[in-house]
Amino acid sequence: MARTAVVTGANRGVGLEFTRQLLARGDRVLAGCRQPGKATELNALTGHHPGRLRVLPLDLGNPDSRAGFVAELPLALGEDARIDLLINNAGVLHSGERFGQLKQATLEDSLAVNAIGPLLLTQALAPWFADANAVEGGGLPINQASIGERLDRQPAPFDTSHHPVIANLSSQLGSIAGVTRFGAPSYAISKAAQNMATAQLAKALAPRGVVVLAFHPGWVQTAMGGPKATDAPQAVVAGMLSVIDAATPAQSGGFFDWRGERLPW
Repeated sequence: MARTAVVTGANRGVGLEFTRQLLARGDRVLAGCRQPGKATELNALTGHHPGRLRVLPLDLGNPDSRAGFVAELPLALGEDARIDLLINNAGVLHSGERFGQLKQATLEDSLAVNAIGPLLLTQALAPWFADANAVEGGGLPINQASIGERLDRQPAPFDTSHHPVIANLSSQLGSIAGVTRFGAPSYAISKAAQNMATAQLAKALAPRGVVVLAFHPGWVQTAMGGPKATDAPQAVVAGMLSVIDAATPAQSGGFFDWRGERLPW
């Protein structure tokens, strides 16, 4: 059964590859990026997958942009008002940071985009998540007030072959146990905060059977990863999708690499 996925930061790198692979297997994708008009590769996919890709503007660190994205959902989702998969991929990495020269603006931007934005976007999208426990009558009612009563009904019935999943793209740099040197402090701090958000969301959404995972995608050959990166985005995304497809509530709140191995916090 085709599922509906939301992917942030979908215009390049891992986000673009997630979009490609999800579309290739028949899923619907709502793709968010800051400047849709300049997302050439992403927009080209709409012609190859007619009716299954919608590109919407989304600046994850901007509250107004998040609100605008959420306001578009009723039209974008149509009659089948349900989200089965959320990929919180968008992120920012500020380079050149040195101890003694750290700036508050850089730290605040990293936290806004890498931790606060994904958490608040997930909260805003929660009313649309498929409810796994509703299949057996155990689901909780959706909080309509949280979205300004834009929905007048609950999401469509859940595909019982999969649990709905929220995948937060984190980094091993956010692992406190893994710190070996001073480096990329605003990125590392914001990813550690995002990891806590993953654990918190897992508890908040457990009654509805929604699985929340944090992923370290590896050192990926993207613009952020740089030319020396070791992991191809095609393999990394395929690996994460395999973990997502097999995810169970017992794994919710966990931190994994793209092969499905648990990582230390």
